[in-house]
Amino acid sequence: MQNQVVETAIIVRSKTRLEQLTERFNTIDQAKFYIAQSKANFMMKKAKAEVQIQSKLSVPQQVRSEIQAPSAKESEREFKPYEEEHKQFYTSFEKVKKELEGILKIKVLEQEFLSTYIFSQKEIVIVLGQDGLVANTAKYVHGLPIIAVNPDKSRYDGVLLPFTPDNFMPKVQEVLSGNFQAEHITMAEVVLNDEQKLLAFNDLFIGVSSHASARYRLELNGTSENQSSSGVIVSTGAGSTGWLSSLFNMANGIIRTFSAETPIPVQNVSKDYPNLFFVVREPFVSKHSSANIVAGQLSEGQILTIESQIPQNGVIFSDGIQTDFLKFNSGTIAEIGIAKEKAVLVM
Repeated sequence: MQNQVVETAIIVRSKTRLEQLTERFNTIDQAKFYIAQSKANFMMKKAKAEVQIQSKLSVPQQVRSEIQAPSAKESEREFKPYEEEHKQFYTSFEKVKKELEGILKIKVLEQEFLSTYIFSQKEIVIVLGQDGLVANTAKYVHGLPIIAVNPDKSRYDGVLLPFTPDNFMPKVQEVLSGNFQAEHITMAEVVLNDEQKLLAFNDLFIGVSSHASARYRLELNGTSENQSSSGVIVSTGAGSTGWLSSLFNMANGIIRTFSAETPIPVQNVSKDYPNLFFVVREPFVSKHSSANIVAGQLSEGQILTIESQIPQNGVIFSDGIQTDFLKFNSGTIAEIGIAKEKAVLVM
């Protein structure tokens, strides 16, 4: 990437919780009242149950009225974390913009528009938010380097957020010069038989959108079988500490409880691990379903094929984002493997 080519810094952000509440309730005061009232209603219900248990009588009116009417001080206390989080985000947001001014043009991109925005080589990507925003952004920038900034270190762990508003600018200069270090993260890709595609930074879920069992035909390395399960998880190295780790925890809990066998080593791999993992969740064996291909790894060139036998509500979710999905109903065939493009996270 050459210095004279890059013209614009794209700051990717998501709405704060306060902004989301304000959109939902139209004003901050209404949102504040809702939060306080919900807490008061819960406390009233709890107090009523306690009184009924003790005296088998309905809760007295004075108790009910005291709990139903939250004071202004109580409302402020319940709402304060939202306001403090919002204030800190905007402090960081303004600092990042100020640091970039005079060097690059600035464009702010909300998370909800990531899937429709067309990124170009004339742009540099700054993600300001939580880890999930980095994962979501990586799927749409077509290999552009991402500088991930933690806007609030007191609240966000920031596993994927190595920089702060105070120290990110040297990395911007390195990217502009084309001389920078980065992690190249393997991503998963699913391609449907109608040529729809979806990338995943952490993991893919293939199954049913409700809690119903998913029926499908799974094929790997020339071997196939019909299965019925609660879905299939495909994980990258970056996602191995998330959903995949919980599946190992479940399996090891069962082993410890019912067997003397040695627990399965949890796959503690790096974010740039080159292979993908897949696990079939809760496979059910019956006259029409088997459970012989329930876990494994996919290396470069290997394809996991899943043919849907789900009449309706079949889905493929990416990274747990409900708006990032493909329909996966009967007649749909998904081919899952390692994506050609990688996520580039500046170090």
